[in-house]
Amino acid sequence: MDAARIPDNEQLSDRKEAILQAVVEEYMSTARPVGSGLVADQSGLSVSSATVRKELSALEDEGFLHQPHTSAGRVPTDKGYRYFIDALMGPSTLDSTVNQRINEFFSHTHGELERILTETSRLLSGVTGSAALVVAPRVDSTTVKAVQLVSLEPNLLLLVVVLSTGGIERCTFELATPMTVEQVERAQAILSETLPGTTAHRTQSSPPAPASGDSAVDAVVADSLASLIIDDDDAPQVHVGGRSNVAGVFNETAKVAQVLQLFERQLLVVSLIRDVLDRGLRVAIGAETGVQNLNECSIVVAPYAVDGTEAGSIGVVGPTHMNYPQAMAAVAVISNQLGEHLTRG
Repeated sequence: MDAARIPDNEQLSDRKEAILQAVVEEYMSTARPVGSGLVADQSGLSVSSATVRKELSALEDEGFLHQPHTSAGRVPTDKGYRYFIDALMGPSTLDSTVNQRINEFFSHTHGELERILTETSRLLSGVTGSAALVVAPRVDSTTVKAVQLVSLEPNLLLLVVVLSTGGIERCTFELATPMTVEQVERAQAILSETLPGTTAHRTQSSPPAPASGDSAVDAVVADSLASLIIDDDDAPQVHVGGRSNVAGVFNETAKVAQVLQLFERQLLVVSLIRDVLDRGLRVAIGAETGVQNLNECSIVVAPYAVDGTEAGSIGVVGPTHMNYPQAMAAVAVISNQLGEHLTRG
């Protein structure tokens, strides 16, 4: 659950809580307005349908429920979902089949960081039935694990940097004049002494490297260090899985298009997830996202840590009637497993 933020003057009675919980859980399951008769059966209260109707009406007046049509049942509002998450939703676990699927995935997935993150987004989407977001590790949380300088051609060098996250970055350098094997080895030795353990990307300057006395070697070392300098405005890459799930949960074509367009704006997605986490939330519902195109959506997020340091984040985006207990459980388990997998390298 998110940290409780329910004002004392909006704390519901036990009976109203039971009725609200019954409505939310039924609507999450069916996406159909919930009537008083069904609530009377599902809430476990020994009260008449008339009493349930009275309480439903009161919950509507207080902004927790909404009645689409006069003769229809009730549906939860964003406020109703928020109360459910903060006060009524108990801990949820994934069933053994889903847990086994996740464990097997992280036992067998290997390769470059980008591939791992892309496949993780597909896994999360498959488990939740929602669109999934995986934000790559922040540059300031990633360090260099190893470095290799390879001569491809007499005038072409390849720099290979192995990162603490298991990612691999490559950069090629064209040389004005060929370098000898000994010069390449000397540059390799300097880089191996300078880079491992340092931040993988720098936004201002490179760490000083010892001068070799050979201008060609020093130039290659300087170019290698400069290749790890990035712009402050560069946002981490976002891997999106399950775009097709968006079409399956929204009836309006325009809404589907709006959500899909949002996924193309990577900086906005990263900022959205960071804002939700900075507010101490794991779920943002409708208008809580602060993004107009998501006013009928909810987002469930969690950070993941590499080597004990928060590195990136994952999340799912779905309709406000998504199954919150299952979505939150899946995001929590996969974020934890992803962090552990990247830490092991």
